[in-house]
Amino acid sequence: MISTLKNAWRIPEIRKKLIFTAMILLLYRIANVIPVPFVSDTFESYFNSNLTTTILGLYNAMSGSALSEATVMALGIQPYINASIIIQLLCVAIPALERLSKEGGEDGKKTINKITRYTTVGLGLLLGWAYYVMINNYGFIDAGSVNGIVAALVIVLTFTAGSCLAMWLGEQITEFGIGNGISMILFANIVARIPSGVSSMISGFGWWTILLCVGVAALLVLIVFVNDAERRIPVQYAKRVVGRKIYGGQSTNLPIKVAMTGVLPIIFAQSITSLPATICTFGGWTSSWVYVNIFSSDTWVYALVYFLLIFFFSWFYASIQYDPVEISNNMKKNGGFIPGFRPGKPTADFIQKVINKIVVFGAVYLGIVALMPIIVGDIAGTSLSIGGTSIIIVVSVALETVQALETQLIMRNYKGFLD
Repeated sequence: MISTLKNAWRIPEIRKKLIFTAMILLLYRIANVIPVPFVSDTFESYFNSNLTTTILGLYNAMSGSALSEATVMALGIQPYINASIIIQLLCVAIPALERLSKEGGEDGKKTINKITRYTTVGLGLLLGWAYYVMINNYGFIDAGSVNGIVAALVIVLTFTAGSCLAMWLGEQITEFGIGNGISMILFANIVARIPSGVSSMISGFGWWTILLCVGVAALLVLIVFVNDAERRIPVQYAKRVVGRKIYGGQSTNLPIKVAMTGVLPIIFAQSITSLPATICTFGGWTSSWVYVNIFSSDTWVYALVYFLLIFFFSWFYASIQYDPVEISNNMKKNGGFIPGFRPGKPTADFIQKVINKIVVFGAVYLGIVALMPIIVGDIAGTSLSIGGTSIIIVVSVALETVQALETQLIMRNYKGFLD
């Protein structure tokens, strides 16, 4: 990883992208500490002492503590993530949107992105209003002589503007920087909380801290191992004579990554599973029986729904990324075949069977990583509900960024060779 960064830094084009990404993340972190007007300073201490064990603790980690501090970026990238989920699901359910996304080309993608942005603004307004209702119910609005309607309008619009700014910054990273913008912003927010987490672990050092460190190390090894694992399907290309030249005849493989969906299923599943708990928390209904026994993040109902949604989104993204029929047709056009299977439908069925097995394994892996901290936290009586999600996001984004840099280096080397 260090050698990859050194090699990338030597190339001016990639160095500009790295500097651009760093500057965007720096701007985001600066906006992350700008407070919203009319919110009492005592809200942060109340949040950290009463609400970290709720689902807002997860949102606080994903926003880099901006939620508890009631800053401009309190909503973070969550509205954009939720909007992306909604639009991608609608693209499957609504034929017109499906045709637009698959057959519309660049114009279709631009239209889908525009719809996603508008949806982000709507969700930002909705979540901003919910946030205002929550802090107003808890008595942390300090409007002074300002009219209450004006204070509410300023707070809601500020939160919405912050979420739109986070969306725009993420898009700039994706287009002009290195890596996926949404993932990079989540990565920066989680990493920003590591120093405070390490200091709290050191202050409460004991046998439980040692076991926790060992478990985190083992989890890191598992994530790195699965992220690099892949299933290689052997492919044989027949010899073809074109004029005086012979093409094909070599053996190769079709690699299918075990972690083909990356970290997105766990992020999307968490966003949907936590929605009822978020509504209860914003409305001040965290003491109700429904929240305590069903919606809370430490209940078995939440864990079961969370696990099933991880399965669904893993299958959903695998079906988008891999089309067995298209892969089979491309192999057939180029004279390729899988030994033991006839070209066409038998090859497509075999590829689909392999993908289904990989999706099941990958979904079980994501589910174990996401739920293990929750189970351990319930056994030990501590709050570890965000541990697995945070670790897998940080490690996956770091590995994906390194792979993106390696791809840029390979493209640069080939370009220099051809020139």
